Amino acid sequence: MTFRLDVIASLTDAGKPGRANEDRLGSNRTAAFVVDGATGLGDRQFMSDYGSDAAWIADYAARRMTVELTPEVALPDLLARISADARTIFDATAGEQPRYAWPLAALAGLRVTEDGLEFFGLGDSVVYLLHDDGRTDTFTALPDAFAREQAAARRHVERVGGIGASGAALGDPETLEELRRNRERQNTPDGWVWSLGLVPEAAEHLARQPIPITGGATAVICSDGLADLVSLYQTCDAGTLVRRAVTAGLQPLVTELRHLEREVDPDGLKYPRFKQCDDTTAVLVRVEG
Repeated sequence: MTFRLDVIASLTDAGKPGRANEDRLGSNRTAAFVVDGATGLGDRQFMSDYGSDAAWIADYAARRMTVELTPEVALPDLLARISADARTIFDATAGEQPRYAWPLAALAGLRVTEDGLEFFGLGDSVVYLLHDDGRTDTFTALPDAFAREQAAARRHVERVGGIGASGAALGDPETLEELRRNRERQNTPDGWVWSLGLVPEAAEHLARQPIPITGGATAVICSDGLADLVSLYQTCDAGTLVRRAVTAGLQPLVTELRHLEREVDPDGLKYPRFKQCDDTTAVLVRVEG
């Protein structure tokens, strides 16, 4: 069966005014995806033209994938090449840096290949897919990422008394040290997270899953910011989120998210998290066979 993939709408929104949006999105005639740059944990940022190193790696990867991700390409090979090239560029600018300062990003997407429709991902970005017959699927490379992060965020909030006056937990030395230890283990055999960044070997751990569909389906591909509506705030399930995106658009979903973050629970006491507001990106996609 030959599938067709069409982008209906897309949206990206910075979590904090005046701060770089570290999310990116991309699409071409057979693929759509989001790239969510992870907040940098180094003492300084080197890719100043992009606002942050995380924004740079997300932008670099998204631009490369938009052009090079064709149905025939071997995706792990492409991601390995992107990571190797990014490492060369970053090292030339930043020199030797500790691993916790290396830029990296989560990735999630859908693509049409010669064999059909598939999900691909690294890290905690998500695809919510609603089949025309009403069935729903959720795809992510890290199914337990939400539970792990919320547990760590709860420890921070309980110890400090809230997210913190800056709106992010990185201002607390103890939490920053824990986050750096975990970041050091990413993209290594000692860690549990494989992400898109400067380590070509991470591509060997790319999550891929064929998706059987009959007739058609609609999907929301999103960074973990928007996915919080399902996983953290639980204001909707996967199917409801996709239906709302189709009927009302993506912007009302982001508006609801910002209301929850900034007005309902700004300190993270009810919904523990490391940031008051996260960058949020989504692509609404229609797939038909």
